[in-house]
Amino acid sequence: MRETTTRQHLAGVLILLGLLAQIIGFTGAVPTAQAVSYLLWAAVALLWRDIPKRSRLQAGVLIALGVVMLVVAQTVYGAAVNWPAMLQGNVFVASMLVGVSFISLIGTQGNKRAPGKRVTGADGVLRTWLGVHFLGTILNLSTVFMVGDRLARRAPLTTPQLLALNRGLSSAALWSPFFASMALVIALVPSVQYAQIAVVGFPIAMLSGLLTTLELRRRFDLTEVDGFSLSPRSLLMPAGMAALVMLLHFWITPSLTIVSIITFLLPGVALLSNLREGPRFTLRRLRQHTVTRLPAMRGEISLFLAAGLLTLGLSTLVTAAAGDEWTLFARFGTWQAMVSFAAITLSALVGLHPIIGVSVLASVLNLSGAEQTLFAFVALSAWAVGTSVGPLSGINLSLQGRYGVSGYQMMKNNLPYAAMMSLLSLGAIAGLSVWLG
Repeated sequence: MRETTTRQHLAGVLILLGLLAQIIGFTGAVPTAQAVSYLLWAAVALLWRDIPKRSRLQAGVLIALGVVMLVVAQTVYGAAVNWPAMLQGNVFVASMLVGVSFISLIGTQGNKRAPGKRVTGADGVLRTWLGVHFLGTILNLSTVFMVGDRLARRAPLTTPQLLALNRGLSSAALWSPFFASMALVIALVPSVQYAQIAVVGFPIAMLSGLLTTLELRRRFDLTEVDGFSLSPRSLLMPAGMAALVMLLHFWITPSLTIVSIITFLLPGVALLSNLREGPRFTLRRLRQHTVTRLPAMRGEISLFLAAGLLTLGLSTLVTAAAGDEWTLFARFGTWQAMVSFAAITLSALVGLHPIIGVSVLASVLNLSGAEQTLFAFVALSAWAVGTSVGPLSGINLSLQGRYGVSGYQMMKNNLPYAAMMSLLSLGAIAGLSVWLG
């Protein structure tokens, strides 16, 4: 047991060093992308045996395919492959995820009871959805456990409660600038216009909450189903963080992307908030986070890095075999966007995380101008629907591990919801395509 603990501690330190190297790179003083990639991949290698079997298999297949495609591109088609830089794919996103994890050091969210009072019925379901959705825009998956654990204190979680937790978080992918989905699309299509995405994505997300409430009220007796009430005070921290990000992005550091700002802002705020208790207290919390929370991110980090390697391999092979001018679609318009949404969402049903479909699609497209914003919305909406219904998505695997619910049962219960959300998303895709011209 001693060896395992030491190995995990070392991996946590490597992940922290990777984050620090990424932040140093934002200054422009020295390029650090390669160093970041080596540090994060080394951590994944150390933690490989701890990754859940299904996730390990999926990541292993992605890595193998990526390497094989790079080898074929070089040996068969004579492509120039930069082998030392082959591990850099998606390190930007992985670093952002590590940065976001520091939000748990602000206050004592993990130890205190979640704010708000208990309510029941359809109103309780809606409040649970709202609480998970708005807190989850910043706190991500940790919100599900925070709210779910509080609800589980009275009795084991029921199906309506689990579905509200699932949909409240997954729908935030439609618009939250703090989600991994947004980080990925910004990395893939840097010219995306976030404001246009939010204007379309936020109303669809709100319709998800309304749809969830109406559907669950029709299918279940909610009389004794407890809900989570979100107090206005709970929104202060998420709203404050969002305001800080926008202030930096538009006025103070306009040269940095939202992903870059989040990567250094959240750890910075977390450390400053702890300094009020003294340097020793701050260092103790930082050490605990490094040796416990960071190694626990092995599944997320490995999947994103593996998908990045696959994307590099596929794009290199396609370019080498078909030439620089080849693209899956000559133009990325309404019907191309709809087909892409359907393909990514359906792949989630068979167990592929949306990151794989999004990354593969981006590698075989040549997007310009407004097409990048349309692609971004396709990716985000497919992510929101796909993660809610996919039996192997992060949210469903987490609910399965924490509360014992079957991933298959979650998929079955979410199919009608996914169908309705798909129709709404397809309509929004068509409308956005017309708006973008």
